[in-house]
Amino acid sequence: MNLSNVVIILDHPDEPRNIGAACRAMANNDIKTLRIVGKKDDYEDAALEHIKVLAIHAGYIFDNVEFFDSIKDATKDCSISAGTTRRFGKKRGKLLLPEEFAKMASEITDTIQNESLVKSSESGKIAKENSSGGKVAVIFGNERTGLTDDQLEQCTLGVTIPSSDDFGSLNLSHAVQILCYHLYRQKLSEKNPNYRGYTPLTLQRIDKSVEIITDNLKEVGFFKMPGREDMENFWRSILSRASLSEGEAQYLEKIFVKVAGLSKKTK
Repeated sequence: MNLSNVVIILDHPDEPRNIGAACRAMANNDIKTLRIVGKKDDYEDAALEHIKVLAIHAGYIFDNVEFFDSIKDATKDCSISAGTTRRFGKKRGKLLLPEEFAKMASEITDTIQNESLVKSSESGKIAKENSSGGKVAVIFGNERTGLTDDQLEQCTLGVTIPSSDDFGSLNLSHAVQILCYHLYRQKLSEKNPNYRGYTPLTLQRIDKSVEIITDNLKEVGFFKMPGREDMENFWRSILSRASLSEGEAQYLEKIFVKVAGLSKKTK
């Protein structure tokens, strides 16, 4: 995922504070290209002040914003344009979930190596050429109306964020945050498939914990010898599903060792 190829487009946003909050949401997720369909004059003076207050340290994103007359014009350099909507309908086609869209965006935006086009004049060998990938646009409609059918027709696909049937409308900046977050998480998952703050234990390491647990349970008379295999299978199943870290496993082992030691003292 090349986040520098992601373009966030706001179509005629009404509330300047939402623009500022959208800038902050983008910065949270390393996305920096903002485009607005509308007139630049509508977002100056007092409106600009509100934008900067909500953007906080992400005001630089609005400083570099570009303005366009239409969605089609704003996306002409993009490979795909995804319109966001919560409403379904015949004209709206099949709508992707944010995580589905993030995977598609990754394939389009990523740098591609092409080994067949470049030939070194000195060695005569085929060299690798890097392509910077295509741009992906994510379009958000006006706060009051969202994207209309006519506006969605200017997009190449639709994305929807599941929300309550009773109150499905999301704040504009919240919708931007959710889409940007999924794009950012896609990048993290590609950079480190085990991204979760730690690497879960292997079954071989879990078996060591199971042995320590069952040894100490046997010490306190928790089960008789014929029941050991069932006890081991139980703990192996539980601990593998828990995706323990090394520190958690060690702490758990110490608990059972201490319980067995206290039991001996009591006797």
